[in-house]
Amino acid sequence: MKSQIITLQERVHAAPKPESWQWDKLHQVFRVRRGNKNTGMREDNLLSLSYGRIVQKDIETADGLLPENFEGYQIVEPGNIVLRLTDLQNDKRSLRQGLVTQRGIITSAYDAVEVQRDNDPRFWFYSLLALDLAKHYYSLGSGVRQSVKFADFPNDWVYRPDLATQRRIANFLDRETARIDLLSEKKQRLVALLADKWASVVENAISTKGKRTKLGHHIDILSGYAFPSSDFSTDPGNIRLLRGANVSPGSIRWDDTVYWSRDRLGEVSRFLLASGDVVLGMDRPWISSGIRVAEVTEQDAPALLLQRVCRIEPRTTLDKKFMKLLLTSRQFLAYFEPIMTGVSVPHISPDQVNSFRFEYVERGEQFRRATSAERERERIIRVQQSTEKSIDRLKEYRSALITAAVTGQIDVTAYARSGTPDRRLDAIQKEMSA
Repeated sequence: MKSQIITLQERVHAAPKPESWQWDKLHQVFRVRRGNKNTGMREDNLLSLSYGRIVQKDIETADGLLPENFEGYQIVEPGNIVLRLTDLQNDKRSLRQGLVTQRGIITSAYDAVEVQRDNDPRFWFYSLLALDLAKHYYSLGSGVRQSVKFADFPNDWVYRPDLATQRRIANFLDRETARIDLLSEKKQRLVALLADKWASVVENAISTKGKRTKLGHHIDILSGYAFPSSDFSTDPGNIRLLRGANVSPGSIRWDDTVYWSRDRLGEVSRFLLASGDVVLGMDRPWISSGIRVAEVTEQDAPALLLQRVCRIEPRTTLDKKFMKLLLTSRQFLAYFEPIMTGVSVPHISPDQVNSFRFEYVERGEQFRRATSAERERERIIRVQQSTEKSIDRLKEYRSALITAAVTGQIDVTAYARSGTPDRRLDAIQKEMSA
């Protein structure tokens, strides 16, 4: 019987059972907590699950709710594991469990489980995390929202080590993931500093002592056409429609694409985009990573300009590269921020773009400044891309290390003594500087 058992770890990770580990059912390891409602507001330490971590929130300001509205929340204790197994279809990026480190309350929409005797909650948190990183939960849901409860799969077989081994593995992963996370955070800060450096380069390039003039005197704007959605096509043999959702800071993304019939191109040909055109997303014109301005590439063209996107062309008085610096500058963003304040569906108009004022210098000086900024941009991009690649490698190593440890594929004590973690991190650092 036991020889025919296929455990969750074997099914998801293709990791065979270590000889000394034993079989168990999930319900023999975990117990779903019941009857822990916050009746009478016994607790007001509001907790939330945020990308794999349980974090504190201010109950006075959380979503504008008053403290008495939290009586339906559940009380959780240190060592509990909270799982969010809802909306599996629409959110495939978040990490769906966190280890509770302080007593508090959290929404009852989440499952809170505790480990049975002779189990370390940290080990099982990492084990569930390994399932999550392997995207196992997304194979479980059904229905429109694809939601499940932990109680829906309590009879899965798992293999587990004894308590002493669980603790060794948990201690090892606590230590090594903390090292990896610290290094990743440093690299994330470097990426942020590089973004700030580029913003400063842009401001220096466009800041002059020239006469202030309206941008509209130097550009032509074409607003997109209101193509009727009822006539959209999904046939990739037709022409793509460039929507606001496709325009990101510095690039065009075609993750979500609709098309317009080539047979009807003649009636809308003036909205056809070509390689080199500069476009601006006019609904929610900026996001956290910058102004939604991009240049159409050969791979993007041909495409048709849809409503709430505009094409901006420089006249002979304005260098194109200098114009792109203006459109992506902090000055341009600062001009629009007060206009957007209080607007329920933020968007800008061509007239507002035309009214933006900047310090004008002659075209030759514009070209010199833009060319110098572009050279600096290339240097910044090389470092940024190398750093982001290094961050991705750290994430991959972290995931692989967690999975290997919780499935017993490495002896964590021997692995640490061998110096392998140091060598792996050093190798990732060398890749960045190569």
